Amino acid sequence: MRRYLPKNTQELIRWYERYVSPIALVAGFLADNYILLRRVDLWTSNLLLFFYLAVAALCVALSNLIATGRLQKPFLVKAAPFIPVVAQFAFGGLFSGYVSLYSRSAAYSASWIFVVLLAALLLGNERFTRFYARFTFQTGILFTVLFSFLIFYLPVVLGSIGPSIFIASGILSLGIMTLFMRLLAHFMPEHVRAHRTKIARSIAVIFITFNVLYFSHAIPPLPLALKSAGVYHDIKKEGDAYILRAEPVPWYESYLRYNTIYHKTADETVFVYSAVFAPSKFSTTILHEWEYYDENSKSWIKTSTFGFPITGGRDGGYRGFSLRESINEGKWRVNVKTGNGLIIGRIAFTIEDVDVPVKTVEIRN
Repeated sequence: MRRYLPKNTQELIRWYERYVSPIALVAGFLADNYILLRRVDLWTSNLLLFFYLAVAALCVALSNLIATGRLQKPFLVKAAPFIPVVAQFAFGGLFSGYVSLYSRSAAYSASWIFVVLLAALLLGNERFTRFYARFTFQTGILFTVLFSFLIFYLPVVLGSIGPSIFIASGILSLGIMTLFMRLLAHFMPEHVRAHRTKIARSIAVIFITFNVLYFSHAIPPLPLALKSAGVYHDIKKEGDAYILRAEPVPWYESYLRYNTIYHKTADETVFVYSAVFAPSKFSTTILHEWEYYDENSKSWIKTSTFGFPITGGRDGGYRGFSLRESINEGKWRVNVKTGNGLIIGRIAFTIEDVDVPVKTVEIRN
């Protein structure tokens, strides 16, 4: 019987980690995506992320206090092998939540890099257990999740978005990490001093990387998210509903915003509709930037931009549309952007001229 029982907690963790981690990863992502993190401005969503952050920071502090002998309580020493696993759980919960939230706000043609990085950290999290015992790795990951959180939490609190808010979130992240490191240095000064240079370099690299990604428009403009969008033959408003007339397509194509074929008769007006989610008490300007693909220069040419203000709070997003008359055949796309140029989403379509109007169906939104 003895061979079927683990000798200690380390062996117990090693035996079952390969089974628990993948199941927890899938279950956690599904729970975050469909149940726990439905909206970025809900207090329950932010409370969950706060909880994960607090657990992660506590694990960093406890593991290093025990490793340096500052905490010698017997029950804490016995629990020490479980601390990296708990840290892995907390960081995994954060990365899962961030992938869920940021992917809803990403125009993948522009922001795929950041979402892929988060997804890589999420998928790699189950392999990081031994790294969570390393002080430099712990602080680097902690700063990453803290900065990722404040990027969207600060706009929710302040009710606006833009470069100044992003810069403020970065400064606040650095300030919080500085206070955390000073707190740890108070209890274990030699340990912090020995790793101070590596930690500073790690945080500096992460900070610079975030800024490069943001100012190259690779970070999605959370808390804004494109809920629905498309190109239509007509749009009318009846009461609180928008009546959209679209060409019938297979059910799966209704979820795609790219490579739609739009059959247009002479002098017909083309409508582009979007519904952008924003948190309650949030206000900003949304732009529809129309671009035409020039086959001669092999590049996209901006032809016009329409803007309208939005206010947040509606689950289905704040609705608006723009239109163009006398539009030419060819490839077109409309970038749905913030006032400062961050891309929330993109609707791409190809216009083909026809002599007879095509059949359309009515969609209520």
